[in-house]
Amino acid sequence: MDADLKALELKLSSLISLCSDLRNENAQLRLDLSASKNDATLLKTNMAKASERIEALMETLP
Repeated sequence: MDADLKALELKLSSLISLCSDLRNENAQLRLDLSASKNDATLLKTNMAKASERIEALMETLP
């Protein structure tokens, strides 16, 4: 019975460690996702500005 409790303790410890690792990874992924969304927004803004400039230049062409 002592061996069963020791095995259960090891499994529980491993599960707790895994949960902690997954929480940390999830937090990092959330930060990465937020940064990616910000980058995408900035790129969309830059694309819109570039498109406006191109349209303006095309209007000046004969």
